[in-house]
Amino acid sequence: MVRAFLYFIATMIVLVIIGLFALNYWSDKATEIAFVPNTKFVEQEALAENAYADPDMWYSRPGIGTNDPARYQPAIAETQNPLPRSEDERTLVEQASEAGSRRVTADDEQGAPPFAVFFVHPTSYIPTNLDRDIQWNAKLGNKEAEDRATLFLRGLASPFNRAAEIWAPKYRQATVGAFITDKPEAEQAIDAAYRDVEQSFDYFLESVGKDRPIILAGHSQGSLHLLRLLRERIKGRPVENRIAAVYAVGWPISIDHDLPVLPLPACERANEAGCILSWVSFADDGDPTQLLSRYRASPGFDGEPRGNGAILCVNPITGFANSAAPADDNKGTLVPSEDLTSGELVAGAVGARCDEQGILRIGDPPEMGSAVLPGRNYHVYDIPLFWRNLQDDVVTRVREWTAANS
Repeated sequence: MVRAFLYFIATMIVLVIIGLFALNYWSDKATEIAFVPNTKFVEQEALAENAYADPDMWYSRPGIGTNDPARYQPAIAETQNPLPRSEDERTLVEQASEAGSRRVTADDEQGAPPFAVFFVHPTSYIPTNLDRDIQWNAKLGNKEAEDRATLFLRGLASPFNRAAEIWAPKYRQATVGAFITDKPEAEQAIDAAYRDVEQSFDYFLESVGKDRPIILAGHSQGSLHLLRLLRERIKGRPVENRIAAVYAVGWPISIDHDLPVLPLPACERANEAGCILSWVSFADDGDPTQLLSRYRASPGFDGEPRGNGAILCVNPITGFANSAAPADDNKGTLVPSEDLTSGELVAGAVGARCDEQGILRIGDPPEMGSAVLPGRNYHVYDIPLFWRNLQDDVVTRVREWTAANS
């Protein structure tokens, strides 16, 4: 548990080495050749109707206990003590960390109304055409993809750990290549992944208390699927009134062509419930050209080209759209040490402001290690940069929802 965040960072470095090589040295076409499957799309067999009744179909759900990756709490990271050298000392610190994590979580939950989180993890299936068996969708049981997804949950879902319930499904996600090509197979792969997410969401709804507020959260591909859930499974149904907030992080949302189709508005106040938060993080001198060029050419949820309009930017420090906050207002960034032997929750490490395009600019960011994408794109750190603020933001919105519905 102590080393969970460190494993997450180490894994991200491996991914970024691939990304840096492809994006810095290859043309767009060569990148497509490397990551886009050159095989036909093959529809995977539909899951059994009761598939998600199986606990093994979830990375996180009630009953997993201390091994639940979404329950990671960086209590040890808040100290300045180095990790011990001996195995005996390491064991003692791990035990203390787990006990401390339980205390922190218990204290937090005393002041937070019970709520449930449905979290969809980002792309963890990242094969290349150098692999022998590259497919458009990951298969269940793919150890590399599932191990990586577990690590992602520790780094990205953990700010939601004040929840009474956290549910994070396994799903046959689209491969990373599906997001860098216009081939029709890519859309088929994304649709197939969504169907699994939709099925898991239906089981989630059946399992949680009927009056319990719900937080929807995800990152990157996970956010894309959440936005579709909002349109196809939530809009106009009773469950819409139970959504305390949606954290669709790391996926650009068009203010003109996406947001009007969604059932919930952007968050305009820090204590507002029933609204959507989204942001994509770049350094002040970062270049979002690659992100924006593909985004602008794609159709919005209304069917029209997204064009040059701004994307939604809800500042995770202030809690509302198109705003700015100094680093002093950042309660805690999860930062790894230079040698990756430790990590700490650092207050005041980075500020944030929404620019005119809707990009979240983070100034001169802290040294976060090697997992920074080309163009000083902090996509990997969209959530860790604002870990503690996000943790508090969730509880504030649930309290507001509870007050309005009591």
